[in-house]
Amino acid sequence: MKKTAFLFIAALVTATGFSQNHNFAQYVNPFVGTGGHGHTFPGATVPFGMVQLSPDTRIDGSWDGCGGYHYSDSIIYGFSHTHLNGVGVSDYGDIMLMPTMGEPSFDNKTYSSIFSHQHEKASAGYYSVKLDKHNIDVRLTASTRVGFHEYTFNEAGQANVILDLNHRDKLLQGDVRIVNSRTIEILRRSEAWARDQYVFARIEFNQPMTINKVKANGKNEANFYSGTEVALSFSKPVAKGEKIWVKVALSPTGYEGAALNLTEIKHWDFERTIKDAAVLWNLELSKIQVESNDQDKLAIFYTALYHTMMQPNIAEDLDGKYRGRDNQIHVADTFDYYTVFSLWDTFRGAHPLYTLIDKKRTADYINTFIKQYEQGGRLPVWELASNETDCMIGYHSVSVIADAMVKGIKGFDYEKAFEAAKHSAMLDHLGLEAYKKNGFISIDDEHESVSKTLEYAYDDWCIAQMAKLLNKKDDFEYFMRRSQSWRNVFDSQTGFMRPKKNGGWDSPFEPREVNNNFTEGNSWQYSFFVPQDIPGLIAVHGGKEKFEAKLDELFSAPSETTGRDQADITGLIGQYAHGNEPSHHMVYLYNYVGKPEKTKKKVTYILNEFYKNTPDGLIGNEDCGQMSAWYVLNSLGIYSVTPGQIGWNAGQPYFNEARLRLENQGEIILSKETSALELENLGFKKPENASIGDLFTTLIPVPAIQAESKAFKKELEVSLIAAPGTKAFYSFEQDKKFKKYTKPFTIKKSSTVYAYSADEMGKRSNVVAASYFKKANDWSINIASRYSTQYHAGGPEGLIDGILGNENWRKGDWQGYQGQDFVAVIDLKKETKINEISGRFLQDTRAWIVMPAKVEYYISTDNVNFELAGSVSNTVAADDYKEQIKAFTLEIKAIQARYVKVKAYNFGKLPDWHQGAGGDAYIFTDEILIK
Repeated sequence: MKKTAFLFIAALVTATGFSQNHNFAQYVNPFVGTGGHGHTFPGATVPFGMVQLSPDTRIDGSWDGCGGYHYSDSIIYGFSHTHLNGVGVSDYGDIMLMPTMGEPSFDNKTYSSIFSHQHEKASAGYYSVKLDKHNIDVRLTASTRVGFHEYTFNEAGQANVILDLNHRDKLLQGDVRIVNSRTIEILRRSEAWARDQYVFARIEFNQPMTINKVKANGKNEANFYSGTEVALSFSKPVAKGEKIWVKVALSPTGYEGAALNLTEIKHWDFERTIKDAAVLWNLELSKIQVESNDQDKLAIFYTALYHTMMQPNIAEDLDGKYRGRDNQIHVADTFDYYTVFSLWDTFRGAHPLYTLIDKKRTADYINTFIKQYEQGGRLPVWELASNETDCMIGYHSVSVIADAMVKGIKGFDYEKAFEAAKHSAMLDHLGLEAYKKNGFISIDDEHESVSKTLEYAYDDWCIAQMAKLLNKKDDFEYFMRRSQSWRNVFDSQTGFMRPKKNGGWDSPFEPREVNNNFTEGNSWQYSFFVPQDIPGLIAVHGGKEKFEAKLDELFSAPSETTGRDQADITGLIGQYAHGNEPSHHMVYLYNYVGKPEKTKKKVTYILNEFYKNTPDGLIGNEDCGQMSAWYVLNSLGIYSVTPGQIGWNAGQPYFNEARLRLENQGEIILSKETSALELENLGFKKPENASIGDLFTTLIPVPAIQAESKAFKKELEVSLIAAPGTKAFYSFEQDKKFKKYTKPFTIKKSSTVYAYSADEMGKRSNVVAASYFKKANDWSINIASRYSTQYHAGGPEGLIDGILGNENWRKGDWQGYQGQDFVAVIDLKKETKINEISGRFLQDTRAWIVMPAKVEYYISTDNVNFELAGSVSNTVAADDYKEQIKAFTLEIKAIQARYVKVKAYNFGKLPDWHQGAGGDAYIFTDEILIK
C-alpha cells in the first residue's frame, strides 16, 4: 500500500485526540457562496479530496450553475461526485445518482425532485436533504476517494437508483459493467472545459440490485452497457423507513484503481464515516486558531479556511497511480499527485497561504507541475483532470515555485523546476513570440495584450528570483530585463496601462472600458499590476504623492464600467473590484507610499462588507479558494503583494488572537496588539525592495508610432512619442539609417516605419514597427448600423481597407453589431463594371457571434434607387462551435454601378441550447470586397 493510505490512517489517529478539544469544523457553513455569484457547492468532501459529493440543481452550463448548485433553485436532479469550487466555467458533475420511487424514468424532469432549504443541512464533510417528490431522505458523506450515500425511503414500494452518465457535460464514452448483484463498475469519459476527462468508478450497494431499465447509446452485451443511463431497482420492495447505503469510489486510472480506492471505507457504518470526515477537517482547520465572541466572524473565517482546502484535489489512487498529461498511467511514489490548479487566481493568495501552513502539499503541487511539464511539454496554466484548459493567462506556476524556493520549502528538485519554468517562458505561443521580440504584446499579436504583457513580466521576475537562488547570472539578468516589459504598455500621458496597435497607442481609449485588451477587467484594474517593481511604478507616476493620489482616484472613481458586460467584475469600490483577482493586492500599495493607515482602513472595510455568513456571502467567484484566502490572510493582518519575495505585507489583525500551527516550526501568535516589529520577529517582515541593482533602469520603453489609420488614400502623417527622458529615432529600413525624430513626417506610399528610443547615456529600447498601406482606390463607406465601440476595427474604413482579420477576432480587426442587421453603402466614386461582391463574416457561437441568416447585395447609380443584385444564404449551422470565417460571395454579370449596398440579416435571439439563451446575437464583419 502506498504511503498515502498510511498517512491517511495516521492523520486520523493523530487528529482524533486533538479534535476532542478543538471542534473548528462546527463553524463551517458550506452554504456560503452557493448564492449570488460565489459558485460554490454545499456537498460532502474532505480536505483536498478526489470526491466532492454534492447535489446538482443545474444541468446546464449557466454562469451561476458552474458549481452544479445554486441556492435560489428548488429542484435537485441528482447527486454527482465531482464539483469545482467557485470557478467561472462549467465542468465536472461526474457519476450522478438519484434515488426514486415507483416506475423509473430517464427523463430528468421526471426523476428530479423539488426540495426545501428547511429540510437541507450541510457541515464539513456532510450534507443532507429531503427529496419531497419521492419522500426520500438523502444523507451524504465522503472520504478522500469515496462518496458514501444513505437513502431513507419514507414510503414502502419499489425503490430505484438512477445512474445518468449523460448528466451535464458531453459524454464521449460511457460504460457500465455489472460485477455482481451489489457491485457495478463505470467508465465515464467526457468533454467540457477539460477536453478529455476519464473517471472510473466502482459502486457498491449494501443490498442486491437488479437492472430495471437501460438507455444505451452504443452496444449492449451481457452485463455490459455502453454510453448509457441505467435504472437500478432493489430486488425486493423497500419497507417504510428502510435505509439503503451506497458507496462510490473514483479513480482516474482504471477499474482496478477504483476497487483499490474503495478500501478507504471498508465498512457500512455511515455515522463513523461522518465522524472520520470531521476529524480530517479539524486536523486541517486547527492549523489556524482564532478567538472571537462573534459567532458569525468565526463562521466566516473557518468557512473561508475550509474553502481554501477544497482544492487542489488528490488525483492518484491509493497505490500512487495517476493519469498524466500525456494520458498515460504513471506512479507517484515519492509525492502525491494533484489536479485542479486555478493558478491565475490562486498564485496571489491561496498558494502563499499554503507556503505558511501546508509546506508538504506545496512541495507536492510543485512536483505535480514538474511531472506535467515532463509529460505535457510545459508547466500548467489552468490544469483540470489531466487536461490543460489554457484558461486565463500567464504561466503562474512559476510564481508558486519561486515563492516556495525563496521561502526554503524543500521536497522538490529546484534545478528541474527552473528548467520547466524557463522552458515555459521561452515558447512562442499565446503572444510570447511578440513579447520576447518587441518587449510587449500588441493588439495585432494577441488578444488581452495588456494583461498578458503585465502578467508575463511578473512571471519573468519570478523566474529571475529562481535563477538568482541557483546562481544562474545570465538567466537572472535576462529575465529581470524581461520583467520590465510593463514599461512598454505604460502611457505616461494618460497614466494608465494602455493597449498598442500597429506600433502606437490604440484609440479611442477609456480606462473604464472592459474589452478584449484586458483579462476580465479594464485599464483601471490592471494599471497597478506591477508587483515585481512597485518602486518603478511609483516613479513613473511622478513619486509617492502622485501615486497616492492615483490610488485615491482608483477607490473614489465612479463604480460603473463601460464596454463589455463582465460578470466577474463585482465588489466595486470605485474601480477597485474585489470580486475578481487582479485587484486583490491593491489596498496594500498604500504601504509603499508611507500610508499604512489607508491600507488598514480599506482592508477592514472589505473584511466587514464583502464576506458574510450567508449563501450570498462572497462578493464574487470563490475561484478555487483565492477569494477566501484573501480573507484568511488579511484577517491575520498579513498579505503577500509579491509572491516570490521573502516577507509579508503588514495589515491589521482582525481577531483578538490567532494561533498558527506551522509544520515543524512550533506556533506563532498574532493579535490586534501585535506590532510591526513583533511581526518581523515572527518572520512576517516587510518585503525587501523589489529593485535589485540598476537592472530595473536598463529597459528603455519603446516609442509609440502614431497615425490616423493603418490604411490611407493619398498621404498619411506619422508622429513618434517617446517616453519621458528619452528621444525617438526612426527609419524606413529595419536595421540601418535611423535618424533622430524632430517632427511629424508624411508618407505617400505603403511603408513600414521602424523606431526606437534612447536615453542620454545611449541606452536603447527594442525596435518597434508600424506598417501602413496605401489603398488601391479612393472608395468610401457609409454604415447605417451602429457597431459596438469595443469591436470597431479602426472605424468604418476598416471594412474597405484591404486588411483581413483572422479567426482570432479578439485582436480587433472585426466590427461587431449586436441585435441588429448590418447595413452599409460603399461609394466607388464612379460608375464601375462589377462582376463580384463578397462580404466576410465570422462565427464564434460560444462568444454569441453567429453568421448572418443571409446577405443581400444591392446596386445603384444615384445612391437613391437601389436594385437587388442577389443574395447569399448562410450554410453554417448556428450550433457549429468552430471559430470560422465565411465569405458570402455573389457572382453577377458585369453591371455598371457606383454604389453597392450590403445588408446582412442578424441571426436574432440566441436559442435555448445556447448558454446565453435569449440574448442578442452579434454579426461580425471585417471586409467588403468588390471586383
